[in-house]
This record gives sequence, C-alpha cells and structure tokens, in this order.
Amino acid sequence: MIVQKEFSLPLFPRGYHLITHYITSQLEKLPDTGMVHLFIKHTSAALILNENADPSVRSDFESFINKMIPENDTVYKHIMEGDDDMPAHIKSSVFGQGVWIPVTKGRLNLGTWQGIYLCEFRNHGGSRRIVMTILS
Repeated sequence: MIVQKEFSLPLFPRGYHLITHYITSQLEKLPDTGMVHLFIKHTSAALILNENADPSVRSDFESFINKMIPENDTVYKHIMEGDDDMPAHIKSSVFGQGVWIPVTKGRLNLGTWQGIYLCEFRNHGGSRRIVMTILS
C-alpha cells in the first residue's frame, strides 16, 4: 500500500529547525512495518536527520556550512534574488531534499538522538512544502 500527502510547514527563519513534531502531526495511522519518505519541494532548503537534543548542533551546522559555502562570493553568477540565493541552492544540493525513515511497530523508527530537521538556507525562504509518502 502507498499513501501520499502534501502539506506546508509554518514559516521558519534561516537556520536548522527540528520539525519532527510537525511531521508526526501529519501522520495518520502507520503500518506495522514500512517506510516513510519525506521530500521538500524547494531548491534552497533541505531535510536531514541529526542530533535532536543539544541546540548547539544547530548553530554549529549554520557556522560550518556558511564557512564552507560563503555568501557574497564573486564566483556566483546567479545573484538576482539576493546574496543568499546561490549559496542556498548549493547548500540544498549538499544536504539533499529527502529522507527515508523506517516504520517499526507502527512508529517512526528514529534513533534515540535523531530528529528531522528543516534546513532553511534563505533569509526569507517562505513557507515550505513537504510531500510525505508512506510505503507498507
């Protein structure tokens, strides 16, 4: 069986945001076993799984990726939408637009310290659309 649903996340500022509770609030009854795939329909944001307890992880992500992929670099040609635009596209490609999560005993089978993150790379990214596909 395959079930698919699309929904919007609330507006988030630039940064790394735990969205596990937004995702689980969109889940209906999950199968006993299966997979959930989450896909973000944007080229300047990403979805990842990572540390869900220590908030310093979020600021470390932001610091590191901005050092790795800086804004205002003269190599960028795609700058019509602002200094954060092309770096956001590159960051999105590095992190990726989707995550797979196993379902076990009717629940998302995340690790003890894992959470689902929205990585918002734009200063004014807007509302983000997620496609959730449940396979059983």
